[in-house]
Order: sequence, then C-alpha cells, then structure tokens
Amino acid sequence: MNIRYFISLLPMLFLAFIMNAQEAITFDMKLSKEKLGINERLRVEFTMNKDGDDFNPPDFTGFRVLMGPSQAIRSSWVNGVRSYTKTYSYTLAPTARGTFNIKQASIVIDGKTYKSLARKVEVTAAVEKPNDQMTVDDFADDNLHLVAEVSKTDPYLNEEISVVYKLYVSPSIRVSNYRPLDNPKYNNFWSQDIPVQRLNAENGTYKGKAYRYVILKRIILYPQKSGELDIEPLSLDVTVDVPTNKRDFFGGRIYTQTNKTVSAGKRTINVNVLPTAGKPANFGGAVGEFDFTVSTTKTSLNASESLQAIVEVNGKGNLKLFQLPKPEFPGSLEVYDPEHNENVRTTMAGMRGKVSDSYTIVPSFKGKYPMPSIAFSYFNPKTEKYNTINSGEILINVIEGPSNTSITSGGTKSNSKQAVVTTGNQFNFLKLKPNLTAIKTNYFFGSRSFYLWWLTPLFLIPIAIVFRKKREAIADDVAGNKIKRANKLARKYLSEAKKTLGKKDAFYVALEKALHNYLKAKLKIETSEFSKDKIATLLNAKKVDEATRDGFVGLLKNCEMARYSPFSDVQMQQDYDRASEVISYLDKQL
Repeated sequence: MNIRYFISLLPMLFLAFIMNAQEAITFDMKLSKEKLGINERLRVEFTMNKDGDDFNPPDFTGFRVLMGPSQAIRSSWVNGVRSYTKTYSYTLAPTARGTFNIKQASIVIDGKTYKSLARKVEVTAAVEKPNDQMTVDDFADDNLHLVAEVSKTDPYLNEEISVVYKLYVSPSIRVSNYRPLDNPKYNNFWSQDIPVQRLNAENGTYKGKAYRYVILKRIILYPQKSGELDIEPLSLDVTVDVPTNKRDFFGGRIYTQTNKTVSAGKRTINVNVLPTAGKPANFGGAVGEFDFTVSTTKTSLNASESLQAIVEVNGKGNLKLFQLPKPEFPGSLEVYDPEHNENVRTTMAGMRGKVSDSYTIVPSFKGKYPMPSIAFSYFNPKTEKYNTINSGEILINVIEGPSNTSITSGGTKSNSKQAVVTTGNQFNFLKLKPNLTAIKTNYFFGSRSFYLWWLTPLFLIPIAIVFRKKREAIADDVAGNKIKRANKLARKYLSEAKKTLGKKDAFYVALEKALHNYLKAKLKIETSEFSKDKIATLLNAKKVDEATRDGFVGLLKNCEMARYSPFSDVQMQQDYDRASEVISYLDKQL
C-alpha cells in the first residue's frame, strides 16, 4: 500500500522539481574577451533572469568606464512559461598592461543578495587592428537599426506582398530627429503606399535584445515580372543622442549628439511564374480570391427603353490590374461603351472590394434576345490552382415596340427574302412639265451685293493695320509672353496640384505626377521608373541649362521629402510657383 502511494506521488514530485528548477535565480558576468590589446575595448555584461534591486558593480580596477551602465530587458511567454532577462552593460578601456581581476558584482533579488564570479582579463601591448574601438558612432551603430520586413519573399506573379519599414532604437540611446535620404523605387512592381497616420513607439526585440521600434513606412507591392526582383533600400539620416559617463550638476546623465545614416538594405524577391498546367484559355491575369456575377437592371422592357448589363468581380486580389471579360450581345441590340467603376480599398492585406463594367443597352424592336453565358478565370495563390466561374444565360424580353421582320422570335436574324411587286405607277410623282422661266442675265452686276463686295476690302485695310500693331506689341512684350506661356503650361500640367493646395500629401503627389507627365509628354518617354539621377542625366543630354535642371530635380526631392517632413502652406505655394516657372523654362529649351 505504501509503495502504491509513493508511486502515485512521483508525478507531483517531478513537477515540483521542474518548477523549482525553472525558478532558480542566476546572476552572471560575461566578458566580450579575456585577452585584449591596450588599444582595444572590453564589453562587460551582468545578466540575471529575475529583476532585482541595489545593483552594485565592481570598481573595474585597471580600466576606465567609457559607457555604461546601459540596461536591456527582454521578457517573453512561450507555451505558458515566462522568460525574463535583464542586462547591465559597460564599455571599458584598459589603462595599463597586465592581468587584472574584475571583482564580483552584487544585486538583491527577493530579499537575497546574489554575487557574480570574479573574472581575470589580460591586457597586452597595442594591436595593429583593434576590433573594439567603441566610439560614439560605434555605440550608435550597435543600438540603431532600420529594418525592412517583407511579408513574403517568394510570391506568385501579381500576388500581393507588404513591406514594413521599422526603426529599432535601443533604450540606451535617444532619437531626436530623422529625415529620408533616398526613397526606394519599386521597379517592376505595382505599388500602393499605406500612409502612417501616427508614429507610435512599441516594445520589441531585435536579434534577441530588447528594443523600442516605430513604423516609418508601409507599402503594398504587386510584382509585375517573374524572376528575382530587387527592392531598393530606404536610407535615413538620424540624429542620435548617445549617453556619456559624465553627469550634470543634478546627477543626470549627459548625452552627446551625433548623426548616423542607417539603411534598410536591399531585399530580393523571387517571383514565381504562374503555372501553365490547367491554365484556362480565357485567363486574363486575375490573381486572388474572387466572386463573379453578370446581372441586368431589368429583363422585361419596351423598345427604346434602356437597361444596364453589369459585369462585376469582387473579392481580394489584384483588382486594378486585370480587365473584366466582355459579354456577347445579340447584334440587333444597340450597346454603348461600358462605364468602368472601382470600389477598391487597399490595406496591408492587399486590395479588397469590387470592380465592374456597366453596359447601357437600348433595344429597337420587340422580341426575345438571349445574352450568352460568359466565363471568368482567376488563379488562387493559396490553393495554387486556377478557378473558373460561369455566369448564367440572361434572356432580355422586349414586350412592346415595332416588329423587325428580319428578327425571329428567338432574337436571331432571318435570311428569308420577300419579293418586290411593281404596279406600273411607282414613278408617277415625277413632273414631266416643270414650267421653267428665264432669269435676268446681269442679275449680280449693279446690285447691292456687287457694291458691298467691292467696298469690303477698303473697310478691312484699317482693321488689318490695327491688328498688326496689336500683334507687334504682344510680340515685343517678352516678359508678358513668358508669363502667359508659363500660365498656359501650368494650367495644363499643374491643375490637379493647384486644386489640392493646403493638403500636403495630396498636393505633392499631384505635383510629382505633373512633373513626370510633362517629361512623358515632351520627350515621349516613361519617367515613372526613372530616378532623380537618371532624370538629371537625361536633361543634361538634352542640353538643358544647369539652373533649370537643378530646379526640376529639386522639386522632385521636395515631393519625396514632403511625405516625411512638415511643409507649410507658404512652402507649398512657393513650390507651385517654382514648378510653373521651371516647366516654362524647360519647355522653351526642349
């Protein structure tokens, strides 16, 4: 009986042993190296698995404290078990050669004092290539990271992927300002920027260490080409406040400021080709998950009335990147060009919504007109299969109206011909005796019209003189002509930008589009895939003067900087006036 009781307690004893083992408190000291040159740097970390109080570091005899202590905390839950790590870090510089003993550090956890083990460090002569010269810039590099997180690196052609740019900042430093240096160009992608409304700092981890991060930019991409495609890096100029070992009068830590350039790095996406196996003949490039319907606003009507036939696709996928199938209508119906409608919302999950084509139909004769079934095919990247949806046949019944003898009751043309019967009197309407009378031979000469036409040139001479002087005055007004030409070009290309003055994001998007449209129209090229450097090279090849070229490229830079920096209404008005002037000068030189 006692043996059975003991066996039944074994699981509970084992569980208690595991829990006690998990709750064991550790406090360790870690060194970046145990042997270093006198011109190198030593990093010392004190790590514990439970938070404590009254941390007391050693005196670091033989070393000078460059930075520290900096704290890093990492906490996570895995399968219901909490993992916690807290680290105090120091960066030290040796003051002399020899062997030094880094003594114990202590901390109080749950009322008990824990001490780390002492460690010995050997300091040798200076080395030629020190690998741990920890400067302010080095410290900022180690604690500041810009990362581009890609949702999927091996999508199918036209399958959506998201890119989120996060700036990770260690608790040891502070970021006071940043500005973009170079925005990536998403060549061979259809892209949609998802604006970040507010910059909210959140807790996270980067390479196993605790960080705070903020999301700077979000974008949705649809690859338009298969194979390896590169996403260019995003680069930022960041102003960083780095702590020093100095204290102010009140005991607060003194920070030093430095500027660092961080880059998200180039990311390569391997785009898969859509499979050829099972590919329908009517496949038009739709990728996603969709529903397909064909409907009419009415199926019974009178002749000369109108109805709408609506071809609609709704769901999730590349809704803006394919054409809807075209229905076939009976030839005896009058069908107008379709009106395309889009109700699509782009989020971090991709495009969602519906697109449709609405055809206006007007029958002229009564009868029954069948509208055949049409098919819509799409590729589902989740199932990796093609799907085809067929609409049902729709019968349009025209109840009242004139009859068309060439149309049968089924709505098709009849090939039967009717014989033409003559009566012998079909030409009786022709007059064989018109009773014509002669007119005067000199009816025009001597008439009022004759003298009017003769005197008209005399009246036109002074009008022509006044008109000529007016043209010469306009031609001599060089400044006025420049203003008129600039206003004309501004109205043509900058009308959308002018409508959005005061709305920063919309204004600069419209302004950038206008600048690209001008080059596209003037040089017959596609500039949306050109970088600013390529555009500057192109203008230089066209022998555009340096001031005009720099002004054009500067406007493009302002359009990019406006996405991340505040711009006032005055700056927007200045950029609009500058764009009008630059386009005028550029048009004259091109």
